[in-house]
Order: sequence, then structure tokens, then C-alpha cells
Amino acid sequence: MSLEQPRRPLDEREEPIKYGDVFNVSGELSSKPIAPQDAAMMQTAENMVLGQTQKGGPAAVMQAAATRNERAGLVGHREFSDVAGDQGVNVTEIDAPGRRIITESVAGQVVGKYVQPAPVEQVAVEVIQQSTITIGEALEASAQSAGNKAVDQSDASAIQAAEMRATGTNVISPGGLAATAQSAATYNARIDRDEDKIKLRDVLTGATTKLAADKSATRQDAEGVVNAELRNNPNLATLPGGVAASVAAAARLNENVNA
Repeated sequence: MSLEQPRRPLDEREEPIKYGDVFNVSGELSSKPIAPQDAAMMQTAENMVLGQTQKGGPAAVMQAAATRNERAGLVGHREFSDVAGDQGVNVTEIDAPGRRIITESVAGQVVGKYVQPAPVEQVAVEVIQQSTITIGEALEASAQSAGNKAVDQSDASAIQAAEMRATGTNVISPGGLAATAQSAATYNARIDRDEDKIKLRDVLTGATTKLAADKSATRQDAEGVVNAELRNNPNLATLPGGVAASVAAAARLNENVNA
């Protein structure tokens, strides 16, 4: 996959990195700053369709740009660019004889397109339509994107809120995701070395199989999970690629699918 390099020197203190600085896009999108939640949406979409975030792919490029923009105080942590927020991001996969064609777009404009080998026996052309993303799938996506983070109380609270919304009950299942996450957060609080702590990937890998029930992520689900994570974070911020960000990104992607 080929991505354009920045076409001019960037000074993050003066102006943010825009879509037109790193992608070959035009119109209104090219002048829009790349925001953290744009990157989270693309990261979730890549994880859902491709099984992982692509190294050097659009999500990685967007995350790096959004991080610089946020650190420079030019965009907010929970901010979407209005174009990407309204029109969404999309990752599609077309299976053709001997190959898979993956296309990634923001607000309808292509930001990445590449070809991967497909099984030799596949002869029919099939377009895989993007289906809605469940809360469990969003949790699995956060295990991919933020799996190295040690579980803390904000993560445990967000996971508990996600499980309750997925299952439709306020009861915490013994041995379930929420109970495991709370145990991990309690354990980690007593451990000094980060390498010895329980990580998000340890709790959330295979999340869909650990939930008693699951459902498509909605805006209301996302708000509940985001609020739970924020309430227990001393910085009053959600983790990029974390539980709340992934559920919020999934909800926004689902809105675009159903639009």
C-alpha cells in the first residue's frame, strides 16, 4: 500500500496536521484536522474487517497525526472532524479470484487501497458487506489496539458498563468480563512493575465468547461506556483505542451502516 508523505513542513504549534497533508484527498476533507476519534473509528474498522490494525496503514497514520494534534492542543481528545464524523470511515474487502482488494476511505474518499493474496480455490467474486459491530467485537478490537495497557479502575468500569449493555442486565456474572477486569484492576493496583501487571488483552481477547449475550453497539451504549471510563480516570479522558473509544467508534460505524 502506498501512502503519500507530508507535502510540506508541519509545525504542530501553529496548525494541525490535516487530511490533505498525509493523504491524497480533495475538497473539504483535505483541510480538516485529523482528530483522535477519527483515528479510533478507522482503527476499529480495520480490526473488524481485517482482524488487526495494519502496520503503516491509514489507521496508524491517522493515529500518529491525531496524537500530535492533541498534544499540541489543536484538537480535543474526544473530538471528531465534522466531515469524517458526519460521513464516517469505511473499510471494504472484495474477494476476487486469487486476491483480496481492500479499500479504506474517509468521508467517501479513498485513503488506502491494497491487494492481498486469496485462497487459490476461490473463484467467485464476492463483495463482503460491512455488518453492524457488536459490543463484544468492539471489546475485542480494543484488545488489539490497546492490549498492552495495564488494566486499571477506569478500564474495569468501562468493561462493566459494556458487559451490562451487551447482556441487558445489571448483574455481574461471576467469572465474566466485568468480574475479571475488576480483579485485574485490584491486582494491578498492588503491583509496581508494569510488566508484571494484567493487560487489557489478557481480559478482552475473545470477548464475544465470554459474554452471556451480545448486541450491536449504539450511541446510547457508547455514551454509557464513555461515561463509566471518564468517571474513574483522574485525567477525565478516555484511552485512545481503549474500551470506551472502541465502543464509541463501533457505534458511529453502525450508524453509518444503517444510514
